[in-house]
Amino acid sequence: MRHVECIRVSAKTLDPSPKPTRLKSAPLLFSMRNLFFNALTILTVLAFLPHSPLLAGTEIALTNRSVIPRFTLDQAILTALQRNARIQNAREEIERTKGLYIALRAQALPQIGSNLEVQNTDPHLGSITTGTGGGGLSGVPTQYSISLQATQVVFAGGRVISQIRSATFQRDSSYFLFRDTIDQVIATVKQQFYQILLNRALVGVQQESIKLLQSQLQDQQNRFEAGTVPRFNVLQAQVALSNQYPVLISAQNNYRIAQLQLAKTLGLDFDPARGDGAPLEAVGELIYQPRRMPLDMAIEVAKERRPFLKQQKATMLSNAEQVRVARSGYFPTLNVSAGEDFRSSPVSENIEAVRSGYVFGGTGTWAIWDWGATYGAVKQATAILRQSQITYDDAVRQVELEVQQADSNVKQSAELVKATDQSVGQAEEALRLASARLSAGAGTQLEVLDSRVQVTQAQSNRLQALYNYNTALSEFDRVTATEITFSNELDEPKTRSKLKTDARPTPAPKPSPLELNHAGDRQPVQTTRTTRTTRTTGSGK
Repeated sequence: MRHVECIRVSAKTLDPSPKPTRLKSAPLLFSMRNLFFNALTILTVLAFLPHSPLLAGTEIALTNRSVIPRFTLDQAILTALQRNARIQNAREEIERTKGLYIALRAQALPQIGSNLEVQNTDPHLGSITTGTGGGGLSGVPTQYSISLQATQVVFAGGRVISQIRSATFQRDSSYFLFRDTIDQVIATVKQQFYQILLNRALVGVQQESIKLLQSQLQDQQNRFEAGTVPRFNVLQAQVALSNQYPVLISAQNNYRIAQLQLAKTLGLDFDPARGDGAPLEAVGELIYQPRRMPLDMAIEVAKERRPFLKQQKATMLSNAEQVRVARSGYFPTLNVSAGEDFRSSPVSENIEAVRSGYVFGGTGTWAIWDWGATYGAVKQATAILRQSQITYDDAVRQVELEVQQADSNVKQSAELVKATDQSVGQAEEALRLASARLSAGAGTQLEVLDSRVQVTQAQSNRLQALYNYNTALSEFDRVTATEITFSNELDEPKTRSKLKTDARPTPAPKPSPLELNHAGDRQPVQTTRTTRTTRTTGSGK
């Protein structure tokens, strides 16, 4: 628009339309010559206008301008689900354990392979042959054999089946790890999003405080010039204003850092076009929505739904199968094989002389005495199993602790929100009275400045309380697993009807892969939520 406006002004200034003249006696040729030179001058100026520094700089600025992406909380969460590195790594871990399961399952199926042997001997050496006519040298320099064989494990002491089951539980564990990673990333996104809203609101509070201090300085300056107040009042107002600027600069820096941290969590790359500008913009404000869930019900819900506990249980069951794998060393291993061989004739190179036939066989191995190697392997696997059982029991207690801590933080934050809400009103009323007393000549400048500081502190405390309450709620949703609804058939290990069959493949991520409920009430545990008055804070937007 600036570029277009400049051209419009230039065209208006250099209007080529001829103006009426009173020199009626001037020749017509002279008038046409003036019109020609005026038009030539206009075209020359317009030709050089696009190359002027002002317009060129404007075009560069418009070209380098980068659009700042705007995110609501739900949009930020969905973006993190698609681009966050931790979630992507957890998804690849599922694929890895699927590959492990397929590789171990293949050991229970027949293995079909082929073998080709070709040997070419120098005719001067020959080869020793045997037959009815006695020994001699064969004249066939090239000999070959082709075999096609299928091998099947008949008995391995339960090793193959236990390995398959262990891989199944490892795959389940990776899936529950994926769900736990999603819960953690969502909680992180919400906390960082709320941090941006907090820092932006604090910047607004500091800017408003500076405006009031500037107006107060101007008022004291006017009073000093009028001779009603001493120079000391002006100096006090100047010092108060100067001390407020570092606080504003620090708040602005914290706001930028919070935006950069959220951009990294969302997986947003650096855009050189934006320079040192903001990588994103958070849409929303800190609000207070009362929510309450009884502690005993919250602990019950957490034990039922936390993917962290399901992962620990799947790991424990996988270790139990590893004990059976180690015990299989006490038993023999039997394999059978069947196939067909094709061998060249030792006396003729004619292809019709190739000999063929079936081959059946079997192999068996048994470690009769291994100096305690199998016993040591069983002992190690048993110890690992017991460690996983202890870890699972401790994980249950850890979940109980996290739920109790989150519940306590929610209660504390709710009380702080109510307390700071009252303190803001009281501080604003005190500032109003101090200003009125100063205007009436009954108060001092120091009282007004102190009241102004108290108002800023009260507003900052209220914003901090709102941030603490919302982050406490996000942590409470994480530790109770009440934020995300997962739609899947696998919920607990040992629930598949056929353990030997592969599960359904994990679907590809969609733009909205998960459903957000934002409530915390879900079957089979019923929860209640109060919907009383909701208070919002209107700071900087």
